[in-house]
Amino acid sequence: MGRVDVRTAAIALTVAVVLADSSVVTIALPDILQRYDVSVVAVAWVLTAYNIVLALAAVPGAYLARQRPRAVAIAGLLLFAAASIICGVAPSFAVLVTARSIQAIGGALILGSSLALLKSRTGSSSKSLAIWGGAGIIGAAIGPAIGGVMTQILGWESIFLTQAPLPILALGAISTVAPSAGAPAGRPHLPANGALLMLSASLSAALFLLAVLLINGWRLEPAAAGAVLSAMPIAAIGAGRLARHRGSGTARAIPGAILIVGGLAALALLPRAGWVWTLLPQLAIGAGLGLAVSALTEWAMHGRDEQAVHGGWTIGARHAGVVLGLLVMTPLFSSDLDRNTDQALAAGTAAVIDSKIKPTEKLAVAQDVLAVIDQAQGRVPDVRPPLDERARTAPNPADYRALADKLENELDRAATTAFGRSFWIAAAFGLLALIPLGLRRAEVEE
Repeated sequence: MGRVDVRTAAIALTVAVVLADSSVVTIALPDILQRYDVSVVAVAWVLTAYNIVLALAAVPGAYLARQRPRAVAIAGLLLFAAASIICGVAPSFAVLVTARSIQAIGGALILGSSLALLKSRTGSSSKSLAIWGGAGIIGAAIGPAIGGVMTQILGWESIFLTQAPLPILALGAISTVAPSAGAPAGRPHLPANGALLMLSASLSAALFLLAVLLINGWRLEPAAAGAVLSAMPIAAIGAGRLARHRGSGTARAIPGAILIVGGLAALALLPRAGWVWTLLPQLAIGAGLGLAVSALTEWAMHGRDEQAVHGGWTIGARHAGVVLGLLVMTPLFSSDLDRNTDQALAAGTAAVIDSKIKPTEKLAVAQDVLAVIDQAQGRVPDVRPPLDERARTAPNPADYRALADKLENELDRAATTAFGRSFWIAAAFGLLALIPLGLRRAEVEE
C-alpha cells in the first residue's frame, strides 16, 4: 500500500474498527453471559445482531453514499460512536443487543462512504481499494485478540467505551468528496460474493468457536485467550503483505481457501486439549484469510464502476456468511458441549468413587464438585480449586491432586471433542467456497 498520510490512516483505522466489531466481543461473551444471566445461545446474539444488521444495511448504505458521501460518513461516524457508548453502559441485555444493531447501521454507513473518502485522499481507485481491503482484513482478524486483552484488564465494557472516540477523531480526516455521477452500478459479482459468503461462514468458526473453546472449554483467562488468538492476525497480515503483488483473483483465493479448510480440519482433529495444539491450525487459517479475502474482494470489484456499491455487496456477503456460520454452529456446539460435559461428569463421579480418598470424605468432595458445576454458568466447570483447597489440609494431599488431574482431563477431553463436529461443518463451508473459485479457474485456463 505504500505510505499513507495521517488522515488516510484515520479513515482506514475506522474501517478496521467497524469490521473488528463483528468479532471483538467474542472472548467477552462469557463475562457478558454472567453479567446479564442469559443462555449461551442467547448471548451469541451480541455477535449475531451486529452481523445481521451490517449485512442488510451494507448495500443501502453504499447507495446512499454515492450521492452524499461526506454527509453519510458523518452520520455513520456519529451513530457508531453514540451506539458504542450505549453498549458500554447498557443496563440490560436487550439494550445491549439493540445498541449493537444501531452500531451496525452506523458501521454500514461508514463502510459505504469510506471507499469514496479514501479515493479522495489517495487519488487512486486501486490504492484506495488496497487500503480499504487491508484494513478490513486486519480488523476482522485482530478483533478477538484485542477484545480478550481489554476484557481481562479493563472489563468487557471498555471494548465499546474506548472505541467510541475513534470515529469522532476520524471526522477531522473527512475532506470534501465529490458525489457519484449516478451511473448504473450494475449487478453484483455473484461468484465472487458467493465465495466470500461461504468463506466467511467458515471463518466465523475459526474466530468464534476457537475463542469459546479456549475460554469456556479449556478455562483460559480472556487475556491469555486473546494472546493465543493473536497467531491468526499475525499470519493474516504477513500473508497479505507477501501476496500483494503475486497474482490476483483465484491465483490467491484458491490456496487461501484450502489453507482455511485445512486449518479448520486440524482443529476438528486436535489430539488433546491445550492451546499449543491450536497454533499451527491458526497460522494456516490466518494465512488463508490474508490470501483469500483480499483476492475475492478484488475479483468482485475488478473492472466495475461505482466501487462503493460493489464494496457494499462484498461487505454484505461477508457478514451474511458470518451470520450463517453463527446460526448453524452456535446451537450445535452448545448442544455437543452440554452432552459431552455431562458424560465427562458421569465419568468423574466414577473417578471420585474409585479414588483413594477416604470413603467418609468422598461425599464432601462430590458436593464441592456439584457446587462448582452450579456456578459454571455456561463454562466447563473448573473442579481443581476446591480439590486443591482440601489437599492443603488433608493427610493424603496426593490423592486429591490425582483426582483433580483425572477430573480435569475428562472435562478437557469432553470440551475438545464437543467442538469437533462444528469445526468439520465450518470446513465444509470453506469447501463450498471452492466451487465458484474452481469454475472461475477453469474459465481462465480455457
